[in-house]
Amino acid sequence: MKRAEKKVVIVTGGAKGIGRETCLLLAKEGAKVAVVDILDKEGQALAEKINKSGGVSKFWHLDVSDEKEVEKVYAEVVKEFGKLDATVNNAGIAGADKPSTEVTEKEWDLVMNINVKGVFFCTKYAVPHMKKSGGGSIVNISSIYGIIGAADLPAYHASKGAVRVMSKTDAIQYAKEKIRVNSVHPGFIWTPLVEELGKDKPGFREQLDSLHPIGHIGEAIDIAYGILYLISDESKFTTGSELVIDGGYTAR
Repeated sequence: MKRAEKKVVIVTGGAKGIGRETCLLLAKEGAKVAVVDILDKEGQALAEKINKSGGVSKFWHLDVSDEKEVEKVYAEVVKEFGKLDATVNNAGIAGADKPSTEVTEKEWDLVMNINVKGVFFCTKYAVPHMKKSGGGSIVNISSIYGIIGAADLPAYHASKGAVRVMSKTDAIQYAKEKIRVNSVHPGFIWTPLVEELGKDKPGFREQLDSLHPIGHIGEAIDIAYGILYLISDESKFTTGSELVIDGGYTAR
């Protein structure tokens, strides 16, 4: 039996990077995958790729900062696939890379609306469907910078710290409903978001490699396998945990 057989999973920010690899892996392992993103072209292409390879997937446009849109899409996914077993709250942005004293309120709110409010909305509307399914798994993508700090991206770091503690709170709140909630904390992963951050910085990737004791930054599939574990029944006793996948970055 495949590791995610017969599970229905929503992956936010599913069109690129970690989200894309997660969708592909979950489909390969037997899940019905709802790819949701604001990137319509990429998201639709991914769903078609999964279906052509023998999986089951459908794309929905979703801005996770829009509560009504989240409520609508989650209901449509359940109508399409019959239930909801898991949601991977992966959608996120890096935001302004400057000191806190220079970040505007608009820049701060943009990050919080997507990275924090988006996780809140997706959890809020996933839980009732999961209760009907008899339980489920919520996987919130935080960061190593939800655990430690760094002198950059202040709104991003604050948002990922919020996601970490939100996950623990919801894990306690919904344990009696057999809904598990965990956070995943990637180190630097070579995704389009990270590549964009370093596009004008010579030697950027080599610098990132040197930060990790294992000798290199990670790949999106490294995180996807961790997410698969948290969605699968293999992790039935795991809730309120922090799954750190960082090549040893935070062990220093």
